[in-house]
Amino acid sequence: MSEPAAPMSDSDMNVELAKRRTGMAFQRTRMAADRTLMAVIRTSLSLIGFGFTIYQFFNKLKEAGVLQRAAPARNFGTSLVVLGVGMLILGIVYHVQFMVGLRNQRHVMAAQGLVHAESGFPTSLVLIVAVVLLLIGVVAAVSMIGQMGPFG
Repeated sequence: MSEPAAPMSDSDMNVELAKRRTGMAFQRTRMAADRTLMAVIRTSLSLIGFGFTIYQFFNKLKEAGVLQRAAPARNFGTSLVVLGVGMLILGIVYHVQFMVGLRNQRHVMAAQGLVHAESGFPTSLVLIVAVVLLLIGVVAAVSMIGQMGPFG
C-alpha cells in the first residue's frame, strides 16, 4: 500500500494554485484568440456574401436587358469579395502568429516550472473554418474576376 502524501505547506499550496491559475489563463487567452478570429470570419463573410450578391444581382439585370452597363456595380461587388478574402488572410496570419507565440511562451514557462504543461493546445476548429471560408472566397473571387467557373 502506498503511504499518504505529506500535507502541503501554505507556501507550496500557493505556488500550486498560482501554476494552475496561470495554466487556465493560457487557455482563456487561447479562447480569446479564437473569438477574435471568429469576429474576423463574421466580417469577412459579410463582405464576401454582400459582394457576391451585388455582383450576381447586377449581372442578372444586365442579362435580362434591364441595364445597359453593369460593370461598375459588378466591379464593386468583386472588390468587396476581394476585400473580404484579404481581411480573412490577414486574420488567419495574425491568429497563427499569435498562437505560435503563445505556445512558445507556455513552453518556456513550463520549462521554468511556472506553469503545468499537461493540457494540450489542440488545433483550433475556428482556424479550420477560416481556412475553408478562405478557399471558398478565393474560388468566388477568381471566378468573378475571370467570369468563369461556378460563380462567374
